Amino acid sequence: MSAAAAPKGTGTLTAPAGARHARIWGVGGYRPERVVPNSEIVDVIDSSDEWIQERSGIKSRRWAGPHETVVTMSVAAARDAVASAGIQLDQVEAVIVSTVSHPYQTPAAAPIVADALGLRCVAFDISAACAGYCHGISLANDMVRGGSAGFVLVIGVEKLSDFTDPTDRSTAFIFADGAGAAVVGPSDTPGIGPTIWGSDGSQWETIKQNESWLEVRDEGLDFPSIGMQGQSVFRWAVWGMAPVAQRAIDAAGITAADLDAFLPHQANMRIIDAMVKQLKLPADIPVARDIVETANTSAASIPLATERMLREGEIPHGGLALQIGFGAGLVYAAQVVVLP
Repeated sequence: MSAAAAPKGTGTLTAPAGARHARIWGVGGYRPERVVPNSEIVDVIDSSDEWIQERSGIKSRRWAGPHETVVTMSVAAARDAVASAGIQLDQVEAVIVSTVSHPYQTPAAAPIVADALGLRCVAFDISAACAGYCHGISLANDMVRGGSAGFVLVIGVEKLSDFTDPTDRSTAFIFADGAGAAVVGPSDTPGIGPTIWGSDGSQWETIKQNESWLEVRDEGLDFPSIGMQGQSVFRWAVWGMAPVAQRAIDAAGITAADLDAFLPHQANMRIIDAMVKQLKLPADIPVARDIVETANTSAASIPLATERMLREGEIPHGGLALQIGFGAGLVYAAQVVVLP
């Protein structure tokens, strides 16, 4: 046998230098024009407004029109976030779009969104369902600190009305549309705490697209819809996610009493209330309950709630917020952030 070749050893790599810390500079949101109250849904699923509110807390939701797409909603939310951040669009060096409802298997939505914004930068999608925005914030934080981007645009967007079966009594009233965005950039002080994230793929069938694209093709099925085993998801979220949220608080080096806001994914009002109770949050901490009027917008729910609560003065700029997303996969992610 011949001896392995030795490396030349004549060159060393140059690594990019990133920022010491990162923070969220600004947030933005886009809500479709059409408001859909429970009364428009109940007859088809043999339900009632009272039953829907009791089970989920939802009174109404926004559904996008034919002219509103994952891309157009993303662009609108992105422009809002960039304006809020006080930077120029050409300072954005990366675009991350979290979505499960872009209707193309490929290409990703992010490059198209970047192009619509006049950008030629790295752009990619992530598929982490309702936890996707928190995943994106963590990735953006690492990119800024690692030196691969100066400012990163993180977008959570869904047009779930395209994937909703209006006759499915368990899901027809839950899903909705919208887009939220955040600009992550350099900071002199910590602005994004450690992310606690993970997955349990053994429960992948708990929330899923009911028909695979192969089944749609081979069996001549209609456009697929998203299904959910509601009770299993409820138990997992109620009993499994509060400990994750507590770990995020602990990892950030604070206590629940230090929080200025709690921004959970808007999955179900009963889940939100149960998490507040398990975390023993003080009564003075504002809690996002946008689900009442926006329903479940998956990846968009946390940034949409953040934008509204900041705009309406419900939570303070510069305050500490715990955000946690959880959903199909099953996947989850939580972190404490400084509000822009």
